[in-house]
Amino acid sequence: MNTLFNMKTYLEQAFEINKLRDELSNSSSLFYFLYVDEELAGYLKLNEYEAQTDLNDPQSIEIERIYVTKEFQGKGLGRILLNKAIDTANIRKKSYIWLGVRERNDKAISFYKKNGFYVIGNHPFFMGEEEQTDFIMRKDL
Repeated sequence: MNTLFNMKTYLEQAFEINKLRDELSNSSSLFYFLYVDEELAGYLKLNEYEAQTDLNDPQSIEIERIYVTKEFQGKGLGRILLNKAIDTANIRKKSYIWLGVRERNDKAISFYKKNGFYVIGNHPFFMGEEEQTDFIMRKDL
């Protein structure tokens, strides 16, 4: 379980305004926003090339963020965002897509496995001051 301090620290670092500006201006990152009845319900961040957080394989696209707000979870919106990632990778003629998911996030791991992802390794992920382990999961296209 993430502590409030570590969650707050992570959010302040990951979504700091200048960091977000840099991400949005990076031509190797793509952002998609999902609205339901004009309300932001989720978003997707994809990375290519040097923008990737780990593998940096030009034949792949990384799903760095796939978020659905709490009030819209359980309505199939995660699958819509995942399908957008797959469609984008296919249009860009990529061989596979990949992502990192916390090793203890059984719900997300199950979701990705049901959608054709499999574990190919792991890497560290920092939630504030706590080092955690993310599985790297891949889906071949």
